[in-house]
Amino acid sequence: MDLYLKDKVAIVTGSGEGIGRTTVLTLAEEGAHVVVNDCDLDKAENVAEEAKKLGIKALAVRANVADKKDVDEMVKKVMDEFGKVDILINNAGRSVNREAGRTPRPFVETEKEDWDYAFDVCLYGVFNCTKAVLPDMIKRKYGKIVNMVSDAGRVGEPFMVSYSTAKGGIVVFQKALAKEVGRYNINVNGVSAGYTKTEKLDQFVKEKQEKMSEPKKKEMLETMLKQYPLQRLGETIDLARACAFLSSDVARHITGQTLSVSGGYSMVS
Repeated sequence: MDLYLKDKVAIVTGSGEGIGRTTVLTLAEEGAHVVVNDCDLDKAENVAEEAKKLGIKALAVRANVADKKDVDEMVKKVMDEFGKVDILINNAGRSVNREAGRTPRPFVETEKEDWDYAFDVCLYGVFNCTKAVLPDMIKRKYGKIVNMVSDAGRVGEPFMVSYSTAKGGIVVFQKALAKEVGRYNINVNGVSAGYTKTEKLDQFVKEKQEKMSEPKKKEMLETMLKQYPLQRLGETIDLARACAFLSSDVARHITGQTLSVSGGYSMVS
């Protein structure tokens, strides 16, 4: 299907690897010019080079989406380079600060730093990026905003209360914003993921299995799959294609919605 994305300009946050990287390349395949954002500039530049091979323009920008100044400077660079932003995909996210020795834990054991860590990127990062691109979208009466949610934010996950709350906040945010900016021909939607095969999931599984016997490791993976009616984990391309669809005019009459691309883990009416 032609998604009519040729020469559109898309910012994808947190796109140095994983779902973000695949989303950048999927949009590039559809003819969109892409902005690869990541806190790691080397990773962003590598993805931008991959995207350029598909015949489009690509710009790598280092920015921490939790830092409003960083975000404003990033959007200024994009406007100077391309003159517009048609699509914003708020993909950047994080759950617990493993570098600081934090792990998923019961709510009563969480501290403010756990909440700040999840909220700063997952929620405030979405606010910062969206606010930075909206004035131009409103002026041109055109825009597509797609937020990477999580089924944790739709049905909740034990031992992940701060992350679930941050992601749940995005769901309500996009509903309210969709009603506010729909008059300007701006669509605001979300794609909700379950467990997806990424570098971060590999790390998570490895940490869980470190002290397990081989039978227990197998049992853990089987238990994970049993949560999904389709009996498989998602792949980054599954989420990327959904983001590309919602970024296109093929989905022009869809707004304020959250699409779960999670193998049936969450079936929310």
